[in-house]
Amino acid sequence: MIRSRSLSLAAAVLAAVTIVAACGGSSGPLGSVPPASHAPDPSVALGSPDATPGPSEPANPSDGPSASSDPGSSAAPTATPSGTTLVRAYFWLGGGPGSEGLVAVLRSIPSTKGVATAAVNALLEGPTDAESGRSITSAVPDGSQLLGVTIDSGVATVDLSAEFESGGGSASVLTRLGQVVYTLTQFPTIKSVTFQIEGVTKTTFSSEGVVLDKPVTRADYVDLLPAIWVDRPAFNAAIGNPAHITGNADVFEATFRIAILDGAGNVLVDQQAMASCGTGCRGTFDVTIPYTVAKAQYGILRVYDPSEKDGTPESIRDYRVWLTPKS
Repeated sequence: MIRSRSLSLAAAVLAAVTIVAACGGSSGPLGSVPPASHAPDPSVALGSPDATPGPSEPANPSDGPSASSDPGSSAAPTATPSGTTLVRAYFWLGGGPGSEGLVAVLRSIPSTKGVATAAVNALLEGPTDAESGRSITSAVPDGSQLLGVTIDSGVATVDLSAEFESGGGSASVLTRLGQVVYTLTQFPTIKSVTFQIEGVTKTTFSSEGVVLDKPVTRADYVDLLPAIWVDRPAFNAAIGNPAHITGNADVFEATFRIAILDGAGNVLVDQQAMASCGTGCRGTFDVTIPYTVAKAQYGILRVYDPSEKDGTPESIRDYRVWLTPKS
């Protein structure tokens, strides 16, 4: 048997792919964004709100003009409609060594007390076509269905159909478990997760024999994260100005760099950041970075670790984000 913590990034969960480019989408003013409306169950509180998603885009990313090639566009981020709220679903963003791993995307759902249920259902629906075109995939098997979610004293028990346990090697199995755990623990009142399949609590999961003899937490799936992991902003979300960026990292001497690029690939800002711990441990970071851009457009939030030898960027992780001028 193997335990959840045994996964290393050397395991090929999915084929490595080219780092996401800042193409596709449109430019224009941000527009007004009303506050999200939500009425969660008292036992499942929403955390700090995410920025609004970026503007809607073609199903095929190559169908739309790039941010830099469409100067006359007036598209703006899609405001969260009244009576809806934003939740996160966690998928897999491909990349090179040290850069592939879990990534958050936003989903707008009707206001409901069952926000945890809605978030898991959003996860099971999988990435959109546009997200798939940008190397975002899911290890959750097709046909997986949510049968129920209950929360008691910070532990969410999630009941899934038999399809969720089927197929895949150990890396795929651990990734799908991690996707569910991260999706549920976005809510600050959910600390850990117990898995059921068709109503039966699992202590050993799938033919791979993954041990689930206790409720599992994000810490059990930390090996699914890239070396530098940005949790906020979510992929494709508006980043705000100044940009507020949070996450965690395991890098040499806890230092790394954050850059913001416009739609044409021009570097708007590139500065050092520091995590609370480094070199063999994951430390958190929470930074605010102002930038200057003439008009709203899609760009790239890039995090990377300069090589100790010559400063060459390593563990590059690119997040497509919606940039806006300072208000």
